[in-house]
Amino acid sequence: MSALTSVLRKPAGVPAVLAPLLLVLCLAALATGSSQLRLDSRQIDQYRQLYGEEAAKRLTAWQTLLNEAANLPEQDKLDRVNRFFNQVRFIDDRIHWGQEDYWATPVEFLISNGGDCEDFSIAKYYTLKALGVAEAKMSLAYVKSLELNQAHMVLTYYSSPSAMPVVLDNLIGEIRPANQRPDLLHVYTFNGDSLWLSKKGRRAELVGTSDRLKPWTSVQSRVENNRVNLNSQER
Repeated sequence: MSALTSVLRKPAGVPAVLAPLLLVLCLAALATGSSQLRLDSRQIDQYRQLYGEEAAKRLTAWQTLLNEAANLPEQDKLDRVNRFFNQVRFIDDRIHWGQEDYWATPVEFLISNGGDCEDFSIAKYYTLKALGVAEAKMSLAYVKSLELNQAHMVLTYYSSPSAMPVVLDNLIGEIRPANQRPDLLHVYTFNGDSLWLSKKGRRAELVGTSDRLKPWTSVQSRVENNRVNLNSQER
């Protein structure tokens, strides 16, 4: 967890089936802005050879989603992406990655078929960004789940700058406006550029740039440079 939420506890997870192996793969970049998420059949075959048929099937299903949802209205994109990733298993970082806090890329998340709340939110964020949803409309929000009494992360989406954001959450399947989630206490929120304190689900006060969050800069670097690290030794 970031120092900003170190006083909050994270949930225990489910034992991971996959024993992570060390791999740092440099994937060929395409010319588009979403190239880091686009995998061709050769790349998926490489993952199949290393991590098995089920991992390849999950990656192929993800690529199908990226293709099929490209021209949908934004609300439909939110629904499709939220449902897709909420099928992945929740597993605590200490069990899954062998360390207190690790933020996985979408590829790492799908290959390993597991992750915690940050991994769900990051995968949704990057997939929606690849589908053409503006980064300014999305924030990764650190909250406290009042019902579980522990720290949590969700993805929030603003249809306009003044709109009440909606919450994409791995705890529940339904996408609801933030003001209809009284179980969540918002702490801070960030995206590719900015970091805000948040209040009642909204961005309340700009406090700096998101590069203050070391786990976020790490996962951004791995996505942007097409690197996958399933041993999570990189900090």
